[in-house]
Amino acid sequence: MIDIIQHSVTLVGGETLLDGSERDQQQQLSAMGLAPAGKEGTIAYQILSAHNQSNSADKLQIKFDALISHDITYVGIIQTARASGLKKFPIPYALTNCHNSLCAVGGTINEDDHVFGLSAAKKYGGIYVPANMAVIHQYAREMMTKCGNMLLGSDSHTRYGALGTMGVGEGGPELVKQLLSNTWDIPAPQVVCVYLEGTPKRGVGPHDVAIALCGAVFKEGLVTNKVLEFVGPGVKNLSVDFRIGIDVMTTETACLSSIWSTDDKVKDFYTIHGRPADYKALAPAKVASYDMAIKIDLSKIESMIALPFHPSNAFTIHELQQNPALLKDVEDAAKAQFGSKVDFRLQDKVKDGKIYIDQGVIAGCSGGMFESICEAADILRGGSTGDGYFSLSVYPSSVPINLALIKNGTQQTLLEAGAVFKPCFCGPCFGAGDVPANNGLSIRHTTRNFPNREGSKPGDGQLSSVALVDARSIAATARNGGVLTAATDVDYTAKAYDYTFEKGVYDKRCYQGFGKADESAELRFGPNITDWPQMYALEDNLLLKLAAVLHDDVTTTDELIPSGETSSYRSNPLRLSEFALSRREPQYVPRAKAVAAEEAKRRSGTSEEVLTVLSKVCDNAEKTAQHTQFGSCVFANRPGDGSAREQAASCQKVLGGFANICHSFATKRYRSNCINWGILPFTIDDDVQFDYDNGDYVFVPGIRDAIRNGIETIPAKVITKDGIDDITLYVKGLTADEKTIILEGCLMNYYKAQMK
Repeated sequence: MIDIIQHSVTLVGGETLLDGSERDQQQQLSAMGLAPAGKEGTIAYQILSAHNQSNSADKLQIKFDALISHDITYVGIIQTARASGLKKFPIPYALTNCHNSLCAVGGTINEDDHVFGLSAAKKYGGIYVPANMAVIHQYAREMMTKCGNMLLGSDSHTRYGALGTMGVGEGGPELVKQLLSNTWDIPAPQVVCVYLEGTPKRGVGPHDVAIALCGAVFKEGLVTNKVLEFVGPGVKNLSVDFRIGIDVMTTETACLSSIWSTDDKVKDFYTIHGRPADYKALAPAKVASYDMAIKIDLSKIESMIALPFHPSNAFTIHELQQNPALLKDVEDAAKAQFGSKVDFRLQDKVKDGKIYIDQGVIAGCSGGMFESICEAADILRGGSTGDGYFSLSVYPSSVPINLALIKNGTQQTLLEAGAVFKPCFCGPCFGAGDVPANNGLSIRHTTRNFPNREGSKPGDGQLSSVALVDARSIAATARNGGVLTAATDVDYTAKAYDYTFEKGVYDKRCYQGFGKADESAELRFGPNITDWPQMYALEDNLLLKLAAVLHDDVTTTDELIPSGETSSYRSNPLRLSEFALSRREPQYVPRAKAVAAEEAKRRSGTSEEVLTVLSKVCDNAEKTAQHTQFGSCVFANRPGDGSAREQAASCQKVLGGFANICHSFATKRYRSNCINWGILPFTIDDDVQFDYDNGDYVFVPGIRDAIRNGIETIPAKVITKDGIDDITLYVKGLTADEKTIILEGCLMNYYKAQMK
């Protein structure tokens, strides 16, 4: 089904893959009369090179063509940019409203932020997409992509490779840099050839391919921070919607970005959307070299399910049906993470050998696509979701798609079968809509199924779970009364539907203000919208107190700052910070606050705690304390998988956090978020066991000089109740700007210093 080739490969003519030894590849090229070539021939490098502002092919400084954010992130981005001297948006920047449009927590604050967004679009010259018009990524696909372009979004699923646009999801500070005409700085990434061949069988959809891909590469970190480039003879056998459905899920592999070869089907997409000039053919050079390859035979992909609690927890539906005991593994994972806080059961979903599902949801940037919803209707045509516990909700990804579904009868077919249609909204993907009952199992064509991402609250004894399934198998399950069913096992006819894009709905409701900045326009602030608290420059030494020690294999951003109703407070840094790690380590916030209070005392010269600890590791504790910052610290094996939301880092900093210590960062975007908020991104060797507890201390002498001088290996001391241990910390690969940002205390301080 999927083969991984973990060495360099050569692609010839965009379709012939040479994957033998380097010598074999050279001999085959020679027999073809061709010379070896480098990765400069890949589509990825063609695009990256065209956007690189540096003189180096190894250290890239990228300027993007456009930006996009949603209503969990854009207020903080604009507030940060505003505090840093923003006058107008220099490139198209779309503010969409698809994450908090239905969340009722907090009274008026969601709509207050929407009003702020429109006022910012008017003042700075932006694009504003009102609530329920489109989810962020569908608006970008329909209105902002262009072959050969690059688009930066403050959402991790910023992926538009199937349309010839390299999309990158980053934390808000990286968008701030672009708004202030600075660059996105990265080392040249490796490029992975994703070689497609064959044709999917009936009943197999894009989520099936994506889940299989995640299962094959995520756990070993095989493509982390690399670019996936989709090529091969199988590409032409996929519709554009199918390609998009795979592409958006590449985020769950932890890759940096993605790009696809383009063809006449993509050309038709741009023509249908009224932008034929934005298409151009993209293909690798005649000979292109890749750092590794993933071969996917589309004809062998089965109906898949990603069991809780990660998209990479992948099995075929048939495997699960034949071995329902796999559900016990999920129960064990929940028990390991949440202990006695919850009584979580999944094995009781199995009755008479069948697995009963409580809820189905087709939604968002991955599930709410035109073709997936149409084929779900074909499967359910004349059937019924039943009058039992199972329910089915459908969220189209844009109003133009919804209009097309109304006009071709798809919406009617699904409504007649018992499905419920809902607005264009991302909520079910992150816990702000269709929260299942306690111990409920929901199958969803959405992007993620992390613990409590569906909205449950383990701290209150509530836990439900999500399994990711393609819309086709969700419809097959619905037709079967909630019994889990692979779409490949259902007899149905998939009709061919023409799609007409109704741009007029955007013309009537979306504010198109790029190039029309009005400096006199006033920003409209609701009472929840507050400025960032003061943050201080890094001092000579750093004393850290461990406030959360997490030994899970991976710690997600949804654990670092929960989504769902908490995101209503995203415009109020102090209020939002109260939720940091609340569903994973509830004592983190009070511990961090206590450290921050001691740091305030130290600044006034009165912290007995700091003096007591420093006296154990230095001769003149009182003098050393004057130049030693005291902050809280999070340890996690591999933090930052998932969302690009900067709040995963900023909330730690607001609470007085100054460092993360880990074996490695799960994603570049989370590490960048930490750096941009002045949080030291310390790593330790993989073979070092971090056997320390909450309340232990780490003293890092000379940290300011080390960062300033680019010293990457930093000796430190761990102070516990049992004694003092040596530990080696690393801060590797900081750019010149990143060093200065850390020294200044955060990105805002960095820009303020430049303005002086």
